[in-house]
Amino acid sequence: MSENPLPQADPAAPPPGATPGGAGQNIIFGDAAHIGGSVIAGGVTYGYTAAQVSALLNDAIAAARDQTAIAPTTTFDELAAHYITIAKAFSDGRAVPFLGVDVNLCGRPAGAQWHTQHYLPSISELAEYLADNFGYPDPNRRDLIRVAQYVAVMNGDGPLYDNLRALFNIDYTPTALHQLFALAPAVLRAKGYLQPNLLIITTNFDDSLEHTFKSVGEPYDLVTYIADKERRGKFMHWPHGGEPRLIDQPNKYDELPIDLPSCRLRRSIILKLHGAMDRADAEKDSYVITEDHYIDYMLHDSSNSIPAPLAVKLKKSNFLFMGYSLRDWNLRVILQRIWGMQQRGYNSWAVQPNPEALEKKFWGKRNVDILNVRLEDYVAQLTLRLRELPLVEAKP
Repeated sequence: MSENPLPQADPAAPPPGATPGGAGQNIIFGDAAHIGGSVIAGGVTYGYTAAQVSALLNDAIAAARDQTAIAPTTTFDELAAHYITIAKAFSDGRAVPFLGVDVNLCGRPAGAQWHTQHYLPSISELAEYLADNFGYPDPNRRDLIRVAQYVAVMNGDGPLYDNLRALFNIDYTPTALHQLFALAPAVLRAKGYLQPNLLIITTNFDDSLEHTFKSVGEPYDLVTYIADKERRGKFMHWPHGGEPRLIDQPNKYDELPIDLPSCRLRRSIILKLHGAMDRADAEKDSYVITEDHYIDYMLHDSSNSIPAPLAVKLKKSNFLFMGYSLRDWNLRVILQRIWGMQQRGYNSWAVQPNPEALEKKFWGKRNVDILNVRLEDYVAQLTLRLRELPLVEAKP
């Protein structure tokens, strides 16, 4: 340690008039004060004199008077920057919302009962609904895949499908999230953007999103996965205003409203990766919900069954994951296949409040930024940012 250049007091010979004091106190030696000294055997080891402190303070005051004010450092607001980025992605037609079952919790008041107050169930609530109806014996009643497997094995898939149909064949109140994506194409179109229509991917069985699109008069095409019978592993296309068509040769199918190579959508498309309920015909209901269904799903490699134009679109998209948790291993299977299509990097985002360490690590490996924000707050902000997008000037 370097020596103190300032004079030191001599504890062995304190000047006349010394007043002993405790450790850490100012000790007075006549007309001199020793600041912040440590008292040893009644004396001060070392310290600044009052005159030296006064000189130091005067120098500091003079320097501060002559110095130009320093502007405060700007703090980078990661979430605010994200909203700008995602709004740009939507206006460019690159953003693909990827919706999980827990989007049904968006905006639901704490303590609200889903089955009596017109709210769609979460994944755990759906599991408990089936467990109650079929007397599931295991204490872990919130694992939907295990509960559904038990129901199918003990009762057959007919009763399972009947219960799911009874649950989903209801017009539930749409959430703010459903409304956001149903209205977004009209907002972007009115502002003059060239790619206003959306590709929305979901693993949900209910048709609340489709119902919301219809209620606002926004046209869309529906593409659903077939989980059962001889057609399992294929997709069905439901064109806007047309009859359903089996996509038997995905590499040659060109009936979707997608222009290539630009990937511009002429209408919005809702892609349901785990099947769906058919309001008009119960025989066409299809659900990937049991353990056996998921094994079949992996064996058939649904990514190879996706129509070629949709596959091209997915390769050039930024995904926005909403309502998912990595505790759902089936999500990881889907993501591995979809990301395997991409040859270039397209960053994506996951809205997930209070993520666990494992989830942070997994998303980070896939260039997915976690947005630690409540889903309803995120939806409100994204709605505002899309409304605030500037008008596009018409080209002469």
